[in-house]
Amino acid sequence: MDAGVRFELVALAGALAAAACGPFTDAATRLAYDIENGSERLGDDDGARYALIHQTPSRPGDCEGSYKVQLDDVGAIIIWCRDPAGAAVSSHSTSYHRRFVETARTFILDKPAGSPLTIVLERRRGRPVIVDVS
Repeated sequence: MDAGVRFELVALAGALAAAACGPFTDAATRLAYDIENGSERLGDDDGARYALIHQTPSRPGDCEGSYKVQLDDVGAIIIWCRDPAGAAVSSHSTSYHRRFVETARTFILDKPAGSPLTIVLERRRGRPVIVDVS
């Protein structure tokens, strides 16, 4: 492989890695990353608990009004961002976090603008489980 092609492949790989974690992610994916991080902080013993606080908006200019969030028991996160009148202006979804946690039941919350989301994780049968969302 010549040096020019190799450089282009390395540059492409770097750009893709930056896009996965950087400014091109959406609100649901950033929440899933926080859940992944929280699952790593959870103690190893059954019954261990960890409360993570996800700041909203998680990126300036993204979902700055009120929002609705759903974490469902089949493994999806859905976030609806609203304008000042309460109309949905965007929605974001992911199931990325399913690799790391289970969800005990479906949680659906309406949150005011700028309010953080608290997610409580508990280790059950060796696995992190989302047990409460507020």
